[in-house]
Amino acid sequence: MRVTALPTPLPTAWIAAKQPQRGSPVTTTSEQRSVLIVDDEHDIRELLVLTLGRMGLRTDTAPTLTAARELLGSGSYELCLTDMRLPDGSGLELVAEITTRFPRTPVAVITAYGNVEAAVEALKAGAFDFVSKPVDIHMLRGLVRQALDLNTRPAPSASEEPAGRLFGESDAMVDLRRTVAKVARSQAPVHISGESGTGKELVARTIHGQSARAAGPFVPVNCGAIPNELMESEFFGHRKGSFTGAHADKPGLFQTADGGTLFLDEVAELPLSMQVKLLRAIQEKTIRPVGASIEVPVDVRILSATHKDLAQLVDLGSFRHDLYYRINVIGLHVPPLRERTGDLKLLSTGILQRLAQAMRRPTPVLAPAALAALEEYPFPGNVRELENILERALALAEGDLIQPDDLHLPRGQRPGVHLALGAANRGDTAPGQSPGGMQAASTPDPRTLSPYDTASTALPSYIEEIERAAIQQALQENRYNKTKTAAALGITFRALRYKLKKLGID
Repeated sequence: MRVTALPTPLPTAWIAAKQPQRGSPVTTTSEQRSVLIVDDEHDIRELLVLTLGRMGLRTDTAPTLTAARELLGSGSYELCLTDMRLPDGSGLELVAEITTRFPRTPVAVITAYGNVEAAVEALKAGAFDFVSKPVDIHMLRGLVRQALDLNTRPAPSASEEPAGRLFGESDAMVDLRRTVAKVARSQAPVHISGESGTGKELVARTIHGQSARAAGPFVPVNCGAIPNELMESEFFGHRKGSFTGAHADKPGLFQTADGGTLFLDEVAELPLSMQVKLLRAIQEKTIRPVGASIEVPVDVRILSATHKDLAQLVDLGSFRHDLYYRINVIGLHVPPLRERTGDLKLLSTGILQRLAQAMRRPTPVLAPAALAALEEYPFPGNVRELENILERALALAEGDLIQPDDLHLPRGQRPGVHLALGAANRGDTAPGQSPGGMQAASTPDPRTLSPYDTASTALPSYIEEIERAAIQQALQENRYNKTKTAAALGITFRALRYKLKKLGID
């Protein structure tokens, strides 16, 4: 149905919503932007109509999924708010339909209080965000503003947008940029995985820069750099006198990032005690500063990253599974540089231009032999290592042409090592390797290389071989009883089961 006037009577609890709010002026444009409200509860529809009307928005309401489809077929909307449970279907169906048919129309879902699983499911289905019942008017207004800003923000240019530094024309990078642009339109938590030095923080900054929160703060924090005893105060803030040394009120990282994005780098380093508190803050969208008696609402989008395998840490019991599923609603993997060597020329050119501009000197050029040397190098430190190598070459090069000797690449690294070891971990046969998985004489034995040379892939492979031998021996000694084998090795049964699967032990 199309709403032409505010419904009456209004519940007494909502009278306050009718009063003018600071910072929420009524829009007086000739063309009102329209919002579709889908909910079978009359009172909820009244509340939403009243709140959005005070924001200058035109609203259409539908009590069922069928009525919503009819309205979608006859008009266009800048936003849709839908309940999860409808008389003739699920709000998830509407989320999927709008995401497919009207990709530029964000959908926010209304969930029952404490139903986090439903909210996560909706975000995975493509919902922009969610709001819990009873509806918080302040949070609802913020959500609506961010959703409406998605289609009005001018597209940032490559020079001012971090995405301009996500160089590469390889399939992996093209897919990554496409996925980043897609998830930037959502409010769902994103977990970014990848090896050290691949550019996970750059991806996080790109997501923030392309989102409706771009005008808000981007607050990065290295979770492994905060002492355990100060972690709660750093994240949630504290009140004056709450502990020795608390001479004044201090806002935490969540409050600093309010209205923007909080990037949790190396999230795997969080202790279990802090993981519990972080989970509550993400779920309830509120925090309690140390020494405070009431909770404070915060509007923060969570992005996280780590170079570790979080799923493995969950199996080992060092990372909470409920927090893992909460921050890993959308997963992004940043490929290592050795898997996108075709991008080296473009990457190197962009890095050299940026470095030369900072040094106020002409941009140098890589000699063909220098580029060939870079393409043969495995880059255990990924893009970060490439930047360090080029910065050193820029400082040491005699002229504006960088030669292979100017790169000073570490010796002892050979591409064949990475190829053979990668194939061994997959169970394939690489050049110079026997079908049984043992290295042939032409491939260096990881035990004969220096610790520096084996830091990226050879050493972990050697450690896996030691683990495999120890587990196989323990299995034999305990007559293949997994429970006894786990006890003999001093690990849990779940950890043993994970290692058997990872190491390919039948």
